[in-house]
Amino acid sequence: MSLTLKIENGESEILARNTKEDNVCLVYKAAYNPGDAIVLEVEKANVYLFVQFEDSMTPAFIYMAGLSHKMLIPFFEKRVSYSPKSFAGEIHLLTARYAEEKEIAAYKNLALNPFDCHENKCLFPHSSANAETRGEAVFAARNAIDGIYANSGHGIWPYQSWGINLDPDAEMKIAFGRPVKTNKAVLVTRADFPHDSWWTEATLLFSDGSFVCFPLRKTAEPQAVEFASRECEWVVLKKLIKAGDESPFPALSQIEVWGTEA
Repeated sequence: MSLTLKIENGESEILARNTKEDNVCLVYKAAYNPGDAIVLEVEKANVYLFVQFEDSMTPAFIYMAGLSHKMLIPFFEKRVSYSPKSFAGEIHLLTARYAEEKEIAAYKNLALNPFDCHENKCLFPHSSANAETRGEAVFAARNAIDGIYANSGHGIWPYQSWGINLDPDAEMKIAFGRPVKTNKAVLVTRADFPHDSWWTEATLLFSDGSFVCFPLRKTAEPQAVEFASRECEWVVLKKLIKAGDESPFPALSQIEVWGTEA
């Protein structure tokens, strides 16, 4: 099946394009400008891919539920949650390929997607939240599934995180776009102490209506919770109980959801 990668400007004019069967790469020999976008097109929806829209970032295993996906190149305030090397310079290598059967079947972190963004409608997993601190890119939900685990600071890359805007009812949702089976989650909370606070308890709510409550502690290390395997299409991290310290700023650097295709 064919795959197409394109670079478009803000007027949807095609600046570069390549189409290949099964595995495609695109070399774009120019600097990006505000309004430019990366476009991925597939011949058939509901397919598994590995994509790398920026050569300085980790390739991602994704599930594409639509025929076309557009990612705006981050500029200005949105730029600071990415490495200074990302999307910079005057030559860019983009790749996309269909995943192999063994890659699809593998036990993996189903939440990882460094190319997620607010506008994402069909490239799963996709994150969203009911609160993001001041609406700033460095505190967006996408930061918690980008694969960056640095948590000893806060703010611009590599310390971007999901910030809850002081909301005790903050929730973060990870949509998988299809049924998956999961039996483990891992949270890496931000640990810029004493600036940061932490959570003492959290709940994972699954699309099947089941939920898991688990304790958390003050640590910079990953905290895992294992549970009976269940099938779901999304999971919500909620009921985050803040510690009784003086800092008002608990935050999440990374969340993993481990499992397989259903």
